[in-house]
Amino acid sequence: MTLATPPSTSGASRAEPAVRAVGLLKTFGPIRAVDDVTFDLLPGRIYGILGPNGSGKTTLIRLLVGLTAATAGHAEVLGVAMPSRPTLGRIGYMTQSDGIYPALTAGENARFFAAAYGVHGPQAVSDALRVVDLADRVDSIAGTLSGGQRRRLSLACALVHRPPVLFLDEPTVGVDPLLRVEFWAHFRALVDNGATIVVSSHVMDEADRCDELLFVRSGKLIARGSGTDIRREAGTDDLEQAFLRLGGDQPAIR
Repeated sequence: MTLATPPSTSGASRAEPAVRAVGLLKTFGPIRAVDDVTFDLLPGRIYGILGPNGSGKTTLIRLLVGLTAATAGHAEVLGVAMPSRPTLGRIGYMTQSDGIYPALTAGENARFFAAAYGVHGPQAVSDALRVVDLADRVDSIAGTLSGGQRRRLSLACALVHRPPVLFLDEPTVGVDPLLRVEFWAHFRALVDNGATIVVSSHVMDEADRCDELLFVRSGKLIARGSGTDIRREAGTDDLEQAFLRLGGDQPAIR
């Protein structure tokens, strides 16, 4: 069963980007964690931000969500410059670590996050737990759940308010292959109903599940396009080799 999302937009409004980065720069002393990144992301697609650990993916997502102040440049979500408190209510954000309260039950966690977004009543909580297959664990203490179940609960809390834009920071880290497949099925169902998803990962075999890829290396955006486009540009059928070649580690062979 899939969770209902806002109806997809159409016509001229679809031409407006759901997410925009304009010259985003974030420095930590001499380190340029995000280095002059600019892009527009149209709605109704899954965008994969891919790169190795330490490449700036998490910092970039935090800049887009408005949780980190940019050194220069700015981010926009749904046409509004971030940070914006009202716009945060229209964003779902799943952090790299489990963003749940271990002393609360699964249901209490979902109700807490729903209320924080101004959503009240049992239906939203019930739907969110059902979509991640935790309906039967509503009264289970979160701290007693398995690692995979905690990841499911984190996802439920991120989408309980049915946001039109969802940011997922390495959501499948530490989960088993079957659960990864289930997560991606949920993501695709949400996008098919009009949502926009930005998901970071360093797992290259997840890349082809995205509609478009953004390769990040040392804070810079080094390539963008579909998996097919990027393979063609790098002159290889292997996406991991394409990343290395486009990042300057190996010369592209055409």
